[in-house]
Amino acid sequence: MAQGTISKLTDRGFGFIKQEDGTELFFHRSQVDGDAFDSLTQGQSVTYEKGMGQRSGKEEAQKVSPS
Repeated sequence: MAQGTISKLTDRGFGFIKQEDGTELFFHRSQVDGDAFDSLTQGQSVTYEKGMGQRSGKEEAQKVSPS
């Protein structure tokens, strides 16, 4: 599992995680454990796994959970 911080959240159900190397990684609310998406805040620390998005075919965060 990798660690990062929430850099941006939208009201449209997705956000971005700032990784340790400074780059940002997209995530969708469906990849957040349970209903924790609604309690996430900008700057919050999270753990996640990197994977390929089914629709986009690009790298994104999966299995996101607050740490």
